[in-house]
Amino acid sequence: MSGAGIIHGSILTPGGWVVGEIRHADRVETVQGTATVQPRAPFVLPGLVDTHVHGGGGADVMDGPEAIRTAARLHARHGTTAFCPTSVTAPVGKTNAFLDALAEVMDDPPTDGARILGAHLEGPFINPAKLGAQPPFAIPPDTARLRAWAARARVRIMTFAPELDGADALHEALDALGIVAQIGHSACSYATARDAFARGAGATHLFNAMSGLTHRGNGLCGAAFAHADHAEIIPDLIHVEAGAILAARRAIDGLYGVTDATAGAGMPDGPYRLGEQDIIKAEGVMRLPDGTLAGSALTMDVALRNLVAIGLPLAEAVSRLSTLPAARLGLSDIGLLAPGSWADFITMDDKLKITRVFIGGKDIES
Repeated sequence: MSGAGIIHGSILTPGGWVVGEIRHADRVETVQGTATVQPRAPFVLPGLVDTHVHGGGGADVMDGPEAIRTAARLHARHGTTAFCPTSVTAPVGKTNAFLDALAEVMDDPPTDGARILGAHLEGPFINPAKLGAQPPFAIPPDTARLRAWAARARVRIMTFAPELDGADALHEALDALGIVAQIGHSACSYATARDAFARGAGATHLFNAMSGLTHRGNGLCGAAFAHADHAEIIPDLIHVEAGAILAARRAIDGLYGVTDATAGAGMPDGPYRLGEQDIIKAEGVMRLPDGTLAGSALTMDVALRNLVAIGLPLAEAVSRLSTLPAARLGLSDIGLLAPGSWADFITMDDKLKITRVFIGGKDIES
């Protein structure tokens, strides 16, 4: 972007709210104004960062380059300025094709879509007894296969089940490759999960498709409450009720929201696909034909409103959808508004409805 733009409002900075102006080109140049503890609309907020997206706008990211671009455009219009296209468990050839498509789009990204940060591989090294809505193509951990995938495209995150044979070696390989390790789709014991968290793993869509939290016989979820520093959660108020989100927030400092969005996000009720699975959107909820929840139709602007509605201050809700997920990926120039960061930001009105979205300083609707 040539020249500088200026946006006025209540700006959420790493140091708190400032009423004033943000001056930017493709990156933030300055933020000037007066500190306040009572911000008022218009709100100028860091762009939202979603590390778990299977699709949107009718497109499943497993279906090739244009599907990834379609999802990028749809989610950008709902406030997501950067995201990780997320695979489902699939035959090896399909995962290869997904990564090849991702590499192609990262080389030629849409100018009106969210930044593509790299892949989140959700499987195939997961427990076949905890598939949830994942297609039935789970396989044992294979470090050679992981390295081959990492050579095809940028892989940011992998979800795996830590109880499987070979999972320790896989975790070591993830660390060596600089890929964020997350555990999920798992029936593991408390002790196994505790050990994975001690090694730096996070949890994928906390509560869902994992061994649980009870007063006896705790599993992955219980270990996350006791030991995890980081965990995803889906704040659609369908996958996880409000009280459980609030409980997890008290236990896990690095709790952050993801959409787990599928092709039905931003679309009317009807049939869609999730990898090799047929899924149905009915009354805004994504399910397999047998009624199992199958990802979501959530967008990040709705996630933000949900978190505020259940009691989170706006600044905290934004952080859990922007700064914390970006930091989990080791990124310090997105998910916040400070001089030198990318000018990825959104403006919202007093109802927390999006009015404008900027990515790299460019209004995506202009």
